[in-house]
Amino acid sequence: MSQFTPEIGPTTAAVVKASQRVTPDSAAEVRHLTLEVLDPAFQFVEGQSIGVLVPGPHAFGNAQHLRRYSIANARNLPVGDGVTLEILVRRCFYVDEISGERYPGVASNYLCDARPGDQLTISGPYLSPFKMPLDNRANLLMIGTGTGVAPFRAFAQLIYERRGDWKGQVRLYYGGRSGLDLMYANDESTDLANYYDDKTFQAFRALGTRPMMSSSQALGQALAEHAADAWRLIRESNTHVFLSGLGKIAQVFDQVMAEQAGSADAWKQVKQQLIDEGRWSELTYD
Repeated sequence: MSQFTPEIGPTTAAVVKASQRVTPDSAAEVRHLTLEVLDPAFQFVEGQSIGVLVPGPHAFGNAQHLRRYSIANARNLPVGDGVTLEILVRRCFYVDEISGERYPGVASNYLCDARPGDQLTISGPYLSPFKMPLDNRANLLMIGTGTGVAPFRAFAQLIYERRGDWKGQVRLYYGGRSGLDLMYANDESTDLANYYDDKTFQAFRALGTRPMMSSSQALGQALAEHAADAWRLIRESNTHVFLSGLGKIAQVFDQVMAEQAGSADAWKQVKQQLIDEGRWSELTYD
């Protein structure tokens, strides 16, 4: 049964069904959590996010701590009464600039430590800039780093598993510092790989080639290698562009596309047209 929490909105209970580490050999811990919402009235669409409430008290006297996470799966098929949600969580730590002390991220550590059977309180779902076009002939150009790949996984499930009739071209560029930092790309059973053979789908995994190369730099390298294809799609009137991940991802994409357009000003005009026509969606975070 949903409840209403002041300043947060409606909340409901969710049970942790599974928690799997998807970067098993990397220093960075990223977990894929499967949650079940028992209230059948809770519904979402691909691209939306949920909030996770961590019970307090917390620093500064906050009774609860709220953190949002993009939903990483498509809507349920009509099976059972519960609603399944999947999210990607990176265990985070923060260093105090003054004291130099290291503190665990409240929500990320709470979720990474959660075990099957634990009950969580979630809020939402929340509106998102990411919306799937209704026309199945539309082209999708998706660019993400790290956990930013989550909504794109939901899109891929929707159009290839739920619908199965997508005719537009789909391109996914996603990156990390190394192969071990790539979500769902650690072995041959990765679910994103299930779509690689589809005639409309191509995915490009961007790997860092230098030890200190960031995920955004690695992604920029892969984009540059396939920039002509991305530019060709962008110039088509039915292409929708989606960016998700660390804030620098937009800057990297702008640089690569400016070279294809001939100048930064020329790319700025093309990008503005995409925005004006509702074919540009961006969700970045620090």
